[in-house]
Amino acid sequence: MSFDDIDLVIFDCDGVLVDSEMLSAEVLIAELAEIGIRMDQPYIRKHFLGRSFPTVARSISDTFKTDLPGGFEERYRASLLKRFETELRPTNGVESVLSRLICPACVATSSSPPRARNSLQVTGLASFFGPHVFTASQVANGKPAPDLFLFAADQMQVPPDRVLVVEDSRPGMTAGLAAGMHVLRYTGGGHLVGHVPEYGDPVTCFDSWTDFPQKLLSPD
Repeated sequence: MSFDDIDLVIFDCDGVLVDSEMLSAEVLIAELAEIGIRMDQPYIRKHFLGRSFPTVARSISDTFKTDLPGGFEERYRASLLKRFETELRPTNGVESVLSRLICPACVATSSSPPRARNSLQVTGLASFFGPHVFTASQVANGKPAPDLFLFAADQMQVPPDRVLVVEDSRPGMTAGLAAGMHVLRYTGGGHLVGHVPEYGDPVTCFDSWTDFPQKLLSPD
């Protein structure tokens, strides 16, 4: 893949910028156990990674033949934000990449706006993106549909074929490719260490930010 024609990098948030997926899974497992639904980390990694909470909630309801009780989402989000306040960290080395990027960057995430905002603030990454944080709540269809990435590129005024997407999940990679963008897969998050599921399309993987394309970075 050549990176000479990249004018924008779109980063996913959870599992790419911030090492949040293990925390999210632990909180969801605990909250579901309270209402008698049992699941584990591998199940969440396979079925929920990269998807918005409304999509996850529908999947749980369909699979377990029960509606989540009223207030479940609010309790889950509150518990998660509390964990994030003390335990959330950036993925190792991402600050160096963000500080050296020679082209514009933005975030496109399936997270809710409050969660995305909180994640970037508590990890100290918010200043790298300013207002350029886009969420699935702004489009009709979330990942794996291309809508969110196309929306982000349009807002940043960059054609899709000059965009690089950095993702960790199957829905995210599918969305980036469907948008006609270049896609790299970051596999250095805690949730993927030793558990990287296969992906059919040819997407280059990297597990360390030191392997991010040097053509897109200024010298140290």
